[in-house]
Amino acid sequence: MQSATEFNAWMRQEMPSVRVSRYAAPGGAYTLTGVNARHLAKLLLCPWVTFVDVRSRLAHEERPLNNSDLITNTIAPLHARFPGLAGQGMTVSVKERPFDPADIDFRGRVVAAEAPAQAVSAHATAMATLIAGGGNSAPSGKGAAWQARLSSADFRELMPDDGARLTQSGVSVQNHSYGVTIENYYGLETRAYDAHATQYPQLVHVFSSGNDGDKTSPSGPYAGLAGVANLTGQFKMSKNTLSVGATDSRGNVVPLSSRGPAYDGRVKPELVAYGADGSSDAAALVSGVSLLVQQAYKEQLGGILPPAALVKAVLLNSANDTGRPAIDFESGYGQADAMGAVQTIRERRFFTSSATQNSAQVFTITVPAGSPELKITLAWHDVAAAPDVSQALVNDLDLELFRPATKQRWKPWVLSNYPHLDSLALPARRRPDHLNNVEQITIAAPAAGVYELHVRGFSVPQGPQTFSVAYEFGETVFAWLNPLVGSTFAPSAAQELRWHWAGAVTTARLEYQPVGSTAWQVINPALELKTGFTTWTTPNTATTAQLRMVTPTDLYLSEIFTIHAPLSLRVGYACPEEALLHWPAVAGATEYQLYGLSTTGLQPLQRTPDTVAVLSVTELPFRYFAVAPVLGGKMGERSPSIEYSQQGTGCYVRSFIPRQAVTDTVLLDLEIGTAYGLASIDLERQTLDGSYETIQTIGPVKDLQFAFPDPAPNSGLNNYRVRLSTTGGQIFYSEIEAVQYARTGELLAYPNPVQAGEPLQLITGTTGSVHIQLYDLLGRLVREATATGTINSLDTSGVQSGTYLVRVTPESGPRITQRIVVL
Repeated sequence: MQSATEFNAWMRQEMPSVRVSRYAAPGGAYTLTGVNARHLAKLLLCPWVTFVDVRSRLAHEERPLNNSDLITNTIAPLHARFPGLAGQGMTVSVKERPFDPADIDFRGRVVAAEAPAQAVSAHATAMATLIAGGGNSAPSGKGAAWQARLSSADFRELMPDDGARLTQSGVSVQNHSYGVTIENYYGLETRAYDAHATQYPQLVHVFSSGNDGDKTSPSGPYAGLAGVANLTGQFKMSKNTLSVGATDSRGNVVPLSSRGPAYDGRVKPELVAYGADGSSDAAALVSGVSLLVQQAYKEQLGGILPPAALVKAVLLNSANDTGRPAIDFESGYGQADAMGAVQTIRERRFFTSSATQNSAQVFTITVPAGSPELKITLAWHDVAAAPDVSQALVNDLDLELFRPATKQRWKPWVLSNYPHLDSLALPARRRPDHLNNVEQITIAAPAAGVYELHVRGFSVPQGPQTFSVAYEFGETVFAWLNPLVGSTFAPSAAQELRWHWAGAVTTARLEYQPVGSTAWQVINPALELKTGFTTWTTPNTATTAQLRMVTPTDLYLSEIFTIHAPLSLRVGYACPEEALLHWPAVAGATEYQLYGLSTTGLQPLQRTPDTVAVLSVTELPFRYFAVAPVLGGKMGERSPSIEYSQQGTGCYVRSFIPRQAVTDTVLLDLEIGTAYGLASIDLERQTLDGSYETIQTIGPVKDLQFAFPDPAPNSGLNNYRVRLSTTGGQIFYSEIEAVQYARTGELLAYPNPVQAGEPLQLITGTTGSVHIQLYDLLGRLVREATATGTINSLDTSGVQSGTYLVRVTPESGPRITQRIVVL
């Protein structure tokens, strides 16, 4: 927009009915409301309009979360190795519908936790859980950055949020697990996100690639090509954000994960992560890992945030190659590796600098002997391009690797972006990259020695251009991914064991040993290490144990893990001054750790060798509780948390109900939560004067379920309750339960008196067909009906007030008469 004044004047003259509002974006963007086809044609001829885009498309969540996996992207191994790195002091924004701020997995960590204007979204809650769930509900509720703060943003506005407000509230990562339709162009939203990233260079934006991987783009250079260039939204075309596709646990890109390239042939998505049900959860995991990378950087460099371009370079450089070798348009730069990314930061294997036109920056690295792979990634936040430009890159940097000892040079990997399916499937080649603002060089098994990284400003019309470089030498030869410290397996269950192997193709012997035993048991005598996984049916036992992988030259021990049945916490009683929790015994457990949920998260409450915990009134404000067994000094898996007062158990009583509310035999069922501390149980029936008499007494109490008969109930209404007496002298009562009792040959009518128009309930001691007649006191028949069953209704609509006789004649047996009053 060249002139705001001239444009506004032109709009008032040419389109007075259109409402104009300005959006604070680079270049001057306006939102026009009330535009029709005639208006659009005129707008395109306006001398002050350079580009018209569609704004108010309806965003949709990519896919609800059905399962999660923190092993594939090495998040769980990262938690095990660096337990203190959990997102403390970091804040993430989840942009879509509101997540549930009251979810206990976010306890004490929601920023500006107020009642959301919209209904909370299960999808948004799942995304927030994957990013920063605290695991308070259950171990499966633990996210990547499980102690980070969370805030919510609304995806009804597709333009970027107010960056100043985000950064002032501490947000350093924003997750976008939503999309629109397939769009392939550089639009106003694309431009806005690129500008937003350069204006707020420490803020990381992570987008899901979409779930249209099997669809065809209707527009753009790749229109009509099946299964490519199908990212869901033009904002995902932005250069300075991350788009994330989805894989299964084997690293295979799932069929519905949206593919690249971007509209101009750039590599999209840049990363993939686990998300077998879609790219939403893949993006959420990468958002969580981004927080951990930022936290690791802050801990290393005095509390400042890293440039978002560095976070991007580190994530792409540490990613594990999957799919076609090097880069491709399905998996980008590979499978996100949380452990590798954090290690890159902790070992300071990165550089940051800037370049101008024709300038060259040289960085020296020394490659150790025996390194599996040298990988280097250059990334920079490029300035925003003009709308609808055919190629988005503005500032073009070049990366080259040079080995002085041999004069060898290596160029980045580059893909063919020619719009033909065969061309897009070609393997990457080494050559200069003049399209992407990310460049990557890899060398398998590099020779040890000194190498130089050259970063040159090939074309920098809007410099200087800051950039970041990350590098690594390849992963260790063998690493266990599952089991880890704290892993727990269920007995007699198929369990997937996983590991990383960077060595040559070879087999190994997999063995198992319970802790305390001296003998190793063979699980698999010849396991191909390159597979990275196998399935093991665990023994039917409760123990601590270890695995080991034995090769001809080495053996690799796992961490000690536990095998035990999952624990479930139950409520014995929930009385006003005291509650009792209990759980099944775990064989081999020496004690149990009870946890309570505080204002910030679960905290250890008490340890006990028993399977029962009595909570005093001072502990009951915790409300939520969980328990874990301790086996061989190792903590087993924690049970799901329960809200103790919402488990259907009151003060001992779980349920007290009659078998039938209307009956000729009174029988009441009682279930209690525990017999612990109970001396006796009494069934009581209310007398005519309102007091209660004892019908039956049980003591001592050994069972949890009882059937109480009343051999001599009163005709009509009977009220019952249970009295529970403790060994400490306390007395508790159940709720009162009512039973209508009718002897054979007896008629009960209620309510009596009955309000005219209300149904009159008639109870007989028969279940066959009955003929019902209503007479007034002069013997006139007022109403009659035929019914079947123990309890029947007679309609009193239109019956005048007064005294009447009800006569019931069963199929067999004597006729029964009862006097009633109609009001």
